Amino acid sequence: MKRLAWRASLLAGLLAACGGQANETSAPPNAELRRGAEILQPFKRDLQAALQAGLADGIAGAIDVCRVQAPAIAASHAAESIRVGRTSHRLRNPANAPADWMKPVLADYLEGGGRDPRLVPLADGTVGYVEPIVTQPLCLTCHGASLAPEVAKELAELYPDDQATGFRAGDLRGIFWARFPANTPTSR
Repeated sequence: MKRLAWRASLLAGLLAACGGQANETSAPPNAELRRGAEILQPFKRDLQAALQAGLADGIAGAIDVCRVQAPAIAASHAAESIRVGRTSHRLRNPANAPADWMKPVLADYLEGGGRDPRLVPLADGTVGYVEPIVTQPLCLTCHGASLAPEVAKELAELYPDDQATGFRAGDLRGIFWARFPANTPTSR
């Protein structure tokens, strides 16, 4: 039974880690967590579709999706008071640096504080929602310790200060995040 649960978790993590679907195996327990997951879902879905299309063009296509298309996809899912994105404790793109409210959540995930989605009430009356991104085997192509020479060369050219390599399967890669007003409907 544990092995089946592990496999389901691995599949959900693979989808989430590489821009995929929300973890469908366990619905968030309260309304605010559900709202956060609902807000984030379209961004993750579109990011996954773009990444799959980019991978069809090879690794360079996948790198281009993360570099160029991912920020545009996040912007397309923003509304007047809703923002979505992804960040990490080990950045590839400095434009994805975590906001101050995200840093303690990242630190707690890294210190073994579980892998459940989280809410962070923010001082301005908004809510921060995060879901962990868990490194999956496919992600190691661009984020692992041993990269193919052409991948390493491309990443070095595009990101001379890249910190987003050296991951192993199962490592926390970062977080997907959403920021939205407290107690407002999700429809946009």
